[in-house]
Amino acid sequence: MTLFVAPLIAMSAQSADWPQFYGPTRNSSSTEKGLLRTWPAEGPKVLWTAPIGIGFGGAAVSAGKVYLLDRDDTVGDTLRVYDFSNGKELWTFAYPGPGKVEFPGSRSTPTVDGDRVYTVGLLGDLHAVSTTTQKPVWHKNIWTDFGGGKGIPASPFAPPAAGGQVPIWGIVQNPIIYRDLLIVASQAPQAGVVAFDKATGDLKWKTASLSGTTSQSSPLNSGTAYVSPSLVKVGAEDHLVMISASEGRGRASSGGRVNGIDPMSGKILWTYTNFNCWIPVAHAVDAGEGRMLLAGGYNAGCAMIQVAKAADGTYGVTELFKKVEFGAHTQPPILFKDHFYVQYTTNERRDGMVCMSMSGEVKWTTGQNPAFVRGGAILVDGLILATDGSKKLYLIEPDPAGFKSLASAELMEAGNNWAPLALSDGKLVIRDQKKLIVVQVAK
Repeated sequence: MTLFVAPLIAMSAQSADWPQFYGPTRNSSSTEKGLLRTWPAEGPKVLWTAPIGIGFGGAAVSAGKVYLLDRDDTVGDTLRVYDFSNGKELWTFAYPGPGKVEFPGSRSTPTVDGDRVYTVGLLGDLHAVSTTTQKPVWHKNIWTDFGGGKGIPASPFAPPAAGGQVPIWGIVQNPIIYRDLLIVASQAPQAGVVAFDKATGDLKWKTASLSGTTSQSSPLNSGTAYVSPSLVKVGAEDHLVMISASEGRGRASSGGRVNGIDPMSGKILWTYTNFNCWIPVAHAVDAGEGRMLLAGGYNAGCAMIQVAKAADGTYGVTELFKKVEFGAHTQPPILFKDHFYVQYTTNERRDGMVCMSMSGEVKWTTGQNPAFVRGGAILVDGLILATDGSKKLYLIEPDPAGFKSLASAELMEAGNNWAPLALSDGKLVIRDQKKLIVVQVAK
């Protein structure tokens, strides 16, 4: 099959750019060639490093600059911009937003479009910043503007504060640019997904809340997901796909919803109700021919569905299979030659990296040898570059016959290094909990 590539970012973007979450087409894939097939014993050459705060948000690369949303929980968020060639910090944009949640630090990857960079902070602050003036063009708060409260949860299991509060792990949104719109999932009480005019910040449409849950006993089961919407092709149409949280864990979970939305109007086109993930993070992956793979942690496993348009203009959803042996805690699966590759280490499972066929057959798992725990990954030049969520970077040949590591190197300080990767001009951008690291991975 041919892997579908959606036109998510303006065509003026340079081919070497990595201007948003999971790359130019938001599918963790790069069209670059010339990837090094072997590394020296010490690993690929480190070109530069830069000190940063703790966090989980990845970097974007555009027009020779690196964009990263950094955070100091006692002060607020800072957009940092570096010269991609040498790591020199060129400018910053900061704003107040003190507050600490579980797993503190930044969450989101900036989106660069033309002369604007868009960021979403941990407390819901959405900024459009001019890359020319380094000043904000417009600002919204996607949480409080739509009925969300300003309180910070005391713990994952504390009762929600009166008037609502920020979700226990903060607001995790990576903006999508679609034509003249900027789209994010508010997931606040009065909105599910919202779209703004990317130039002015004017609200163009919003859905009602998409949550199918009712429990308010604690922040963990208040119906909030941590998923950014993704675009999937259904026939000739683009559908915005949003996964909403279920209530309860594992087999007792219920109330989850997956909605297909018209990206231009916000109209709900179809709904699928048989994927129940308590805390979904990974977005839906386009598998071609109207198919999409949904994957989650907390024993949600995965579901492959197919959406088709009927003669009367309505849409039908067919469940092709469900599988508990393949899922995703934070990063979405990568699709290559009819097989999916994912890191499936969750609270309940220690499967490591897993390979599954398009028909739902699990081909292999690495388990704990080697262990892969929520690290970032990119498919490039027929190979996968992946961090293991701790210290190592791997060079992997994706093969359904078995796990094939071509090289590995310890480049990061040990920690929860779960940030998405970025790749541009043969250089890989890695974030650990103390620094930004840029290494040469191509000729």
